[in-house]
Amino acid sequence: MTVESVNPEAQESLASKLREPPFAGGGVPVLGHGWKLVRDPLAFMAQLRDHGDVVRLKLGPKTVYAVTTPALTGAIALSNDYIIAGPLWESLEGLLGKEGVATANGPLHRRQRRTIQPAFRLDAIPAYGPIMEEEAHALTERWKPGETIDCTSESFRVAVRIAARCLLRGDFMDERAERLCVALATVFRGMYRRMVIPAGPLYRLPLPPNRQFNRALADLHLLVDEIVAERRASGQKPDDLLTALLEARDDNGDPIGEQEIHDQVVAILTPGSETVASTIMWLLQVLAEHPEHGDKVRAEVESVTGGRPVAFEDVRKLRHTNNVVVEAMRLRPAVWILTRRAVRDTELGGYRIPAGADIVYSPYAIQRDPRSYADNLEFDPDRWLPDRVKDVPKHAMSPFSTGNRKCPSDHFSMAQLTLITAALSTRYRFEQVAGSNDGTRVGITLRPHRLLLKPVPR
Repeated sequence: MTVESVNPEAQESLASKLREPPFAGGGVPVLGHGWKLVRDPLAFMAQLRDHGDVVRLKLGPKTVYAVTTPALTGAIALSNDYIIAGPLWESLEGLLGKEGVATANGPLHRRQRRTIQPAFRLDAIPAYGPIMEEEAHALTERWKPGETIDCTSESFRVAVRIAARCLLRGDFMDERAERLCVALATVFRGMYRRMVIPAGPLYRLPLPPNRQFNRALADLHLLVDEIVAERRASGQKPDDLLTALLEARDDNGDPIGEQEIHDQVVAILTPGSETVASTIMWLLQVLAEHPEHGDKVRAEVESVTGGRPVAFEDVRKLRHTNNVVVEAMRLRPAVWILTRRAVRDTELGGYRIPAGADIVYSPYAIQRDPRSYADNLEFDPDRWLPDRVKDVPKHAMSPFSTGNRKCPSDHFSMAQLTLITAALSTRYRFEQVAGSNDGTRVGITLRPHRLLLKPVPR
């Protein structure tokens, strides 16, 4: 509820009843709690629930409000009192720009959603099925029994190729996928540092990490310029998202600007590829750690397909496979931290949130909360069966967010993740090899440090 939404006589009384959220201890001079977010961010965000539903933090000179319950994170997502802004989005602007659908707000965001939404309608997804099938099976064919698989590069490659071929209708060369994979790893790691330690002048110094970050960022933007330029030069207008952007009009009926087109393509290629690739890595880790679920996926696929190669049309029937994907996303969400900004004085959980305040919350912490999940740290796909899922509190599992910021590609992403999991499990079991490190690497997204697997034929 917005403080300004009540009549003047009641406003003063309401404001006097609102509490100031408790302050989390452990901050240090200058950096505040930023050092904890660098040192052990997942544990730090999870333990904030012990201090209350809303907790104040210091990130450098800023006071930030952390929210720790599903109900309140859902309230934020559904309220017009908060917009996309804050440390996370400020750190991402160097990559995503200010004119793409990921970072825009208000009328601009609504217009952009209208432009891209047709590509992700539920009835549009089957048209992408043949490409998803081809890429999923090409992945299994490319891997050879007994060889060591670098899951980072392979996961990025398949995620990028599916996104590019489905949404940009281009022959996305492996060389470009490799460039994107390497650049994204560097950029997202650097952006996380910039989010938790906002020391602007330091990042402008010609230090080796800064030079590496700047080179990677420049290569990403160059890649996008190449894709747009090639489409314009070809004169082709396939029915895809890039054509929709090139023919889009603003509210005055004029073509949208080049910067907006650029930022939209970046938003199509990079965050989606990063989050889907990270999820594929965790699914591979799950199949290696829990081979019994790989066996169940294989049995389910064979019962549905009768032994033929799994196809897109089978995805909706693969209930256990889908639940494996959902449970992997619960325990290891690619997007583990989100920020918003209050646009006016407002109330949240009985606490006063001042206008301009930054809000932070962690889907990772929310989705592992023992108050929401029995055996919260156990990998249990059956918790998503119909008779059990009703016990999960509302907003305790929102891998694609909710409200007007819900990811438009949720069905697109789930289809490819389920299909890839089915294809891989049908063909192989997986074992980690020497040098593999499946510990969690924290950046803007979560993924394994260096997952190396050996595919074993079934």
